[in-house]
Amino acid sequence: MPGKEEILSLIEEHRVQFINLQFTDIVGVIKNVTIPVHEIKEALDHGVWFDGSSIEGFARIAESDMYLMLDLDTFAVIPWESTGDYVTARFICDVYTPNGDPFPGDPRGILKRVLREARDLGFDYNTGPELEFFLFKLDASGRPIPEPHDAAGYFDVSTDYATHIRRQMVRALEGFGIVVEAAHHEVAVGQHEIDFRYGPALKTADSAVTFRTTLKAIAQLNGLHATFMPKPIAGINGSGMHVHQSLSDVRTGKNAFYDSQGDKGLSKIALNFIAGLLEHARGMSAVLAPLVNSYKRLVPGYEAPVYISWGRTNRSALVRVPRISPGRPQTTRIELRCPDPSANPYLSFAVMLAAGLDGIKRDLTPPPAAEEDLYHIDPSARGLETLPGSLGEAIEELKRDEVVQAALGEHIYERYIEAKTQEWNDYRLFVSQWELDRYLPIY
Repeated sequence: MPGKEEILSLIEEHRVQFINLQFTDIVGVIKNVTIPVHEIKEALDHGVWFDGSSIEGFARIAESDMYLMLDLDTFAVIPWESTGDYVTARFICDVYTPNGDPFPGDPRGILKRVLREARDLGFDYNTGPELEFFLFKLDASGRPIPEPHDAAGYFDVSTDYATHIRRQMVRALEGFGIVVEAAHHEVAVGQHEIDFRYGPALKTADSAVTFRTTLKAIAQLNGLHATFMPKPIAGINGSGMHVHQSLSDVRTGKNAFYDSQGDKGLSKIALNFIAGLLEHARGMSAVLAPLVNSYKRLVPGYEAPVYISWGRTNRSALVRVPRISPGRPQTTRIELRCPDPSANPYLSFAVMLAAGLDGIKRDLTPPPAAEEDLYHIDPSARGLETLPGSLGEAIEELKRDEVVQAALGEHIYERYIEAKTQEWNDYRLFVSQWELDRYLPIY
C-alpha cells in the first residue's frame, strides 16, 4: 500500500484538482462525495464525514452521521477526467461509525469480514467475475432505448460496430490499474464482454464496481448507453456475471482446490465448496440475481442456469469446473453461473464465500456431476432442484437461509429484505403493457 506522502506526490504530479470518494449502497449503486484537492490531507488523516440517512439501506435519520476512510491502494486518476482544469482522482472508501467502528451497513466491510473468517480457517479467496453488458442507442432526448448498437453475434467482426469502443473501454480500465485479459462481442446483438485478471476477492470486487462506472462513462462519450440490466430484450440471451473462484492456502499460497490424486484433479476442499454453493444456491439467489428482471434471464434455452447442479464441462449446470490446464494446477477453479451484473459484487462474493466455507465446515458432498445438457432431459428424473423462479420466491428463500443471513449481517439483511420486498410488491401491483395488449380486447 502506498503511504500518504506518496499519494500526495502523485496528486501533485498529475495536477489533481478534485477527489471523488466512492462507496456503494446495499444494492451496489456507487455513491460519491467530491472534495477539492486542498482538503486531501485532512481526508487522509481523519476521513470525511457525511450524512448516510438518505443512502439505500444505510442509516435512519437518528443515526445518520458516519465517515469515509480512504483506501490508499485504490487511488487512481479518472482517465476521462485526466486533463484540463478539472483533473479528478478517486479513492474507494470504507465506511465507519462516529465511534470508529466499521459500519455494519457497508457492503465492502461485509466482504472484508467474511474474508477474515476464511483466513481464520486457513484460506484466501480469489475470484474472477465475467461481466456481460449491452450497448444501446439513445433517443432524440438522450434517453436509452433497447435498440442494439450493432447486429453482430459471438466473436463477429464485420458487423461489430463497437470494436473501437471496447478498445477505449479497455484503455480506461487499465488507467485504473485493472489488467484486461480479453474483450469481445457476445452471443446476443449489441452484447459484449470484457474480462479482467483473476485475483484476491476484495480487489476484484473493487474492479467490478469500477468496471460498471467506467463502461457507462465511455459509452456516454460515444453517444451510447451501456447497461448491465440482466435481460433487457426478450427472446435473446441476457447478461450474466459468471464468477470463477478458488481458495488458496494462507501458509503456502497453493491452490486448495487442486489435488493430483483427486477426482479429475479436484481436492476434497473443492468438492466441499461446490456442495456448499449448491446447498445455499436458493438462499443466495436474491443477492446474486437481485432484480425482478433477473429471473427473466434465468430460464431454459439462453445459456443461463436453471437447475441446481454441477458439471465439469456442462455450461447448463449452475456450477461448472473449467478444464484444468496441464502443468498449471494453480489455475484450478470453479465457476458459478447464476449471478448477473446488476448484483452488488461485495455482497455477492461474501455470500458465495460463506456458502462454500459452510460446505467445508460441514464436510458436505456434492451429488454426482451432471454432464448432459440439462435443458433436454427431465430434471425430475435426476431429482434436480431449480433456482427460484421470481424475486418474490428468492426473498422467501433468503429468509430461510441462516448462513447467507449471517454473511450479510443483521443490519444489511434486514434492510436488504425490506428494499427487495418493496421492489417485488411494486412489480406485482403494476399493470404492464403486455397485460393490456393481451387481455383488454378480450375480457
